[in-house]
Amino acid sequence: MDWAVMQVLTVSVTRQGLTEVSICRLWPDQSSGPGRTRGHAGGMSEKNVYTHGHHESVLRSHTWRTAENSAAYVLAHVVAGMNLLDVGCGPGTITIDLAKRVAPGQVIGVDASASVLEGAARAAEEAACANVTFQSGDITQLEFEDGSFDIVHAHQVLQHLPDPVAALREMRRVCRPGGVVAARDADYAAMTWFPEDPRLTRALELYRRTARANGAEPDAGRRLLGWAQQAGFDDIIPTASTWCYATPADRTWWGSLWADRVTQSSLATQIVDYGLATPEDLESFAEAWRGWMVEADGWYAVLHGEVVCRA
Repeated sequence: MDWAVMQVLTVSVTRQGLTEVSICRLWPDQSSGPGRTRGHAGGMSEKNVYTHGHHESVLRSHTWRTAENSAAYVLAHVVAGMNLLDVGCGPGTITIDLAKRVAPGQVIGVDASASVLEGAARAAEEAACANVTFQSGDITQLEFEDGSFDIVHAHQVLQHLPDPVAALREMRRVCRPGGVVAARDADYAAMTWFPEDPRLTRALELYRRTARANGAEPDAGRRLLGWAQQAGFDDIIPTASTWCYATPADRTWWGSLWADRVTQSSLATQIVDYGLATPEDLESFAEAWRGWMVEADGWYAVLHGEVVCRA
C-alpha cells in the first residue's frame, strides 16, 4: 500500500507488478469522480495498477515500517484482547507489531499479493507471533461479517485505489459499532527536501502523473478527512505526522532505495511506457538521489495525513 506499497484489489499481475489489462494507457478523467480512469478508446475502467509494484526496493521500504514509526496515531486505541483487521498489510511488519499489542486478541492481515503474504507469514513465524494470520482479499469486498473487528486499519492503501470512499465504507461495515477505522496516507505534493535538485522535483512530479494515470491519488494525505466524511463518518480525529530522513544512515537508506526504484521497479517501467520520460531520464533521477544522500546537510520529509474514525 508506499504499500509504500500497497495494492488491495484482487487483480492479475505481471512479472513487473502491473495488471495485465490496464497498463496499456489509462489516463485520468477529471470529470468522472475519484479514481475513475479513461482508456484511449474513451471507455471507463475501474481497473487499476499498483504504481509501486513489489520490486525489492519497494519491499525494502515496507519492511522498515513498524507500529511505532507508521501507526503511532492509532496506538492509544489499541488494547489487549481486541480483534484487528489490517487491510493492505504488505509484508506484515506493522501487522505483527499490532498483533503483539492486542494479544490474546486476533489479527488478520489482508493483501492482494500472494508472494508478499508468504513473506508476511514467515515474518510472523520468526517473531513467534501466533495470534496473526494473513490472507488474500479485496478491500472493496471484504470476506467478513458485519461488525467483525474492533479496529480496521489501513496504512498507505487508500492512495492507490480508484474509489477510496467505497473502501472506507467497506472498512466501516466490518468494524463493530463504536469501534475504530484508522487510515494513514502520504501526501506526495507535500514532500520536501534539501538541498534542492530539479531532477528530484521532476521525478516526484512524474510519480504523481503516473499514479493519476493509474486512477490513484498520490496526494491522499490531505484528502483523508474529506474521504472519511463522504464515507459517512461523523466522529473523526484528523492528525498529521512525518517521516524524516536526515542522518547519514537514513539518507543512504532512503536515497539508495529510491535510486533503485526509479530505474528498476514497475514504476520505472510505467513512466517509460506512458511516454513521460526516457530510460536516460530515469538514470539521471537515480544519479540525483545518490548525490542527495551523500550531502552532509541532506534532509527529506514525508508528510502523512491520518484519520481515526469511530464507527
